Order: sequence, then C-alpha cells, then structure tokens
Amino acid sequence: MRRFRVRRAVAAAVALAAVLGAGGWAADSRTAVTGPPPGSAAWTSDTSLGLPLPDPATTTPADVAAFFAGLSPDRQDALAVRHPLVVGNLDGAPIGLRYRANALALAAERTRELARAADPALPPQDHEAARTRAERYRTLLDGGRRILAFDPRGRGQVAEVYGDLAAARHTAVIVPGSDIDLLDFDRTTDPYGTPAGMARALYAEEQHGDEQHAGEQHADVQHRATDRQTAVIAWAGYTTPVGLGLDAATEDLARAGATRLTRLLDGLAVSTHPQAPATVFCHSYGSVVCGLARPTPAQASGVVVLGSPGMGVDSAADLDPGVPLWATARNGSDWIGDVPNVRLLGLGHGADPTAPGFGARPLPATGSHGHTGYFAPGTASLTAYAAVAAGRA
Repeated sequence: MRRFRVRRAVAAAVALAAVLGAGGWAADSRTAVTGPPPGSAAWTSDTSLGLPLPDPATTTPADVAAFFAGLSPDRQDALAVRHPLVVGNLDGAPIGLRYRANALALAAERTRELARAADPALPPQDHEAARTRAERYRTLLDGGRRILAFDPRGRGQVAEVYGDLAAARHTAVIVPGSDIDLLDFDRTTDPYGTPAGMARALYAEEQHGDEQHAGEQHADVQHRATDRQTAVIAWAGYTTPVGLGLDAATEDLARAGATRLTRLLDGLAVSTHPQAPATVFCHSYGSVVCGLARPTPAQASGVVVLGSPGMGVDSAADLDPGVPLWATARNGSDWIGDVPNVRLLGLGHGADPTAPGFGARPLPATGSHGHTGYFAPGTASLTAYAAVAAGRA
C-alpha cells in the first residue's frame, strides 16, 4: 500500500510538471524582495530627534506604534518628509502618516524616472521603461488614493486602501497570486484577477450588504447606515511568480511573502481599531502565502481561499484552530482544477482546501467563471465574502 501511494505521488508530480510545462516551465526564476525598506540605513543613522529611531529590520510593529505615539505630530511629519520610503512601509506607524509618506515617495520616484527618461546616456528601452514607471507613479498620486505601502525595488510592490482604515469596524486584506506587481495590481483588463479589482468589488458589495442588513435590523438602522463598516486593503506586498513556471510550483516566494504578510497583520493589529483582526482573502498562489503565514487569532479573524492550488499544508488542522478557514467551491471553468494537489520533491502545494476531508468551511461559487471570477459582482462567492468580512457569516 505504501509503495502504491509513493507511485501515485510520483505520478502526480510528473503530471504537475507537465501542466506547468505547458504554461511556461522555463520561465525565469524571480528573486524575492525581502528585508527592510529602501533608505533604512539613512533612517537608523538619523539623530535629528535626539533619540534612536526604531530599526525597521528588527523592531516589532507594536514597538514602532509605541515609538510614534511618543512623538508630536510635527516630529512625526518631519520623519515622513526626511524618510518617506521607510515611514511609508513601516508597519505599526500611524495610517495617515504612511499615506503622506508614500505620496512623497511616489512623487520623488516619479521625478527620478522622468530624469531617467530624458537621460541621453541611457538606451531607448530604458527610456521607455522609465516613462512607464513615471506614468504608473502619476496614477497612484491621482485622486487622493490611499497608498499604505510602496516599494519601487524589483518589479515593485504596493498596497492600497479602500475605505477608512483608521475608523473601520472590520478590515479585509486581499492577498493575490501570480503575475501581480506594481504595474499590474490594478490593471483594467481582467479586473477581478487583481487585488485592486477584488478590493473594490468587496468594498462595494460589503457596503451594499451592510445597507440591506441595516434595513432588516430596524432598531439599528441609523447607527449602521452612518458607520462605514469595512476597509479593504489590496496588498501587492510580496514578489509573486510570473506565469506558470517553477516559481509557481514551489514555495520559495510564498515563504518570503508569508513573512511580509505576518508583519502587515501585526501592524494592522496595533495601528487600527477594528472590532476584530483582519479577514484575509487569499487567491491562487496567495493561498500558499496565507497557509505558510499561519495567522493567529491576534492577527486574523478568518482566512478565505479561492482558486487555490493548495495551502502548503495537509489539512486545516495544520493551521491555527482559532482562525476559521473558508474554502470557495471551485467553478467548473477554473483551470486550477487541472493542477495536481501534491507536495513532492519541492513541487506542488498539497491537499485541495475544497476537499471535504481538508476541514475548511465551504463557500459557494455560483455565478463565477474562470480562475479570476470569484469577486465578480452578482456571484454567490462575492456575497459570501462580504458577509465573512463584515462578521455576518
């Protein structure tokens, strides 16, 4: 029997390689962006306040929050002006200060890219890349967008907030899968396959669902109608795989992403004041990130996976029992169903979270289509997500 199971696992691994090979097995490997934000060395050597600044590499978000709580608004702002890339990415720092710092960082990076685009010493392809980046930064600066994180290194990372994060009673975090970076996190094509598109849809659905719920709870109508319930974070905060290559079949990028996700959740726990910690929505390869992060009850009220190839664990029992896990039923046109659920020789992401024996709570997917259709308006999955995010599930 054991020999049969081994043969079956090997066959599944071969099948996984075949599936990924058809989608671009030879794709280049990506190097994860890790460690503290750009400018950290200048930050830690800054003595202008007459006291040491918290080391972004070692200081916990709780200690970061305590540090900023001891500063006047003027001193906080002075740090944001001098070190925008650090303050803008410092989990635990005040939310509004991070928005301001990231706006300053985006403006500075846009100026730098415009200079590169006009530099005669650079080749034409570098000019084009610089113009693309400069335009990307311009769009992120438009319309008072709330940018919670911004890192220009590598393919770039960004996080955007929908709603009032500082005042919301509930918080949701969207963790995306492959092919998401600074340029693609809010692309207009295939919008519900991007964290920004998912976040916008969830935020709109949650407000609609909250109004309906308020109508049913007559004694509470005025309170709920005036209190915006949920803020949603579109988090493109880790280096994602590109295509269906080796990176998508292994956990290396997910492990790096899990570290960043854990720090984000710790930061939200001390810098916001929701009724409960965030609900984390994990799409595709993002569900591997969430599985390896293993959020605790102090970090998350629940985890929802959708279009998942596996979570890097054998069952829900391997995760924290204090954090409810929901798995969205896979629609028939989602290609992720062709990926074998195996972990062998460093390939694959393990058991199917939608399988009855895995132990996740089921969510419906009626009306959804394809791998990126679960957040589309009018689907049963989006309605269910709004209920989970708002604590109505």
